[in-house]
Amino acid sequence: MTMLELKQQVSRLSARERRELNAYLIRLRHERPEWRRMISKRMRDMDQGKKVSVAQLRQQLGHG
Repeated sequence: MTMLELKQQVSRLSARERRELNAYLIRLRHERPEWRRMISKRMRDMDQGKKVSVAQLRQQLGHG
């Protein structure tokens, strides 16, 4: 199956089926070793106090 054929098949799915497909794709991404390493590093950084407050995040995003 080509990428075009896959996209055409996905476009025919119902909204519910697309949500299920999206959840499946996210789950696949979360199973990758490099994603797990990245999340582990972020969690260690947060445990060491490297956090951002909501106000700081808004400022970084230009919303405050």
